[in-house]
Amino acid sequence: MPLIAQVAPTEDTCTTTPAALTPPPREEAERIARVFKAVADPTRIQILAMIESSPSGEACVCDLTDPLGLTQPTVSHHLKILVDVGLLTRAKRGTWSWYAPAPDRPAALHALLTQPH
Repeated sequence: MPLIAQVAPTEDTCTTTPAALTPPPREEAERIARVFKAVADPTRIQILAMIESSPSGEACVCDLTDPLGLTQPTVSHHLKILVDVGLLTRAKRGTWSWYAPAPDRPAALHALLTQPH
């Protein structure tokens, strides 16, 4: 469903029919906004891109700290946000958590993250 309907205005009016400008349900708009907010952080984009390009299709927090130059708690915080909005999944193995792209993540995000740099 498009977020904004394209309606050509006529010369004698500047309004469209209410049905043509129906917004998405508020709950859906809030969900989309949370995802946008989560990916608006450069570190989270780096994390998503690293996991997307991982040969195994997943990464442990220990794989991400050195390349990012960040501490484990900081990386874990970013990973939690990405899991909470549904962009990553988390699987616990022993004392470590492994993160992988969520199967139902937006296709557009996957396309952006896997483009050559």
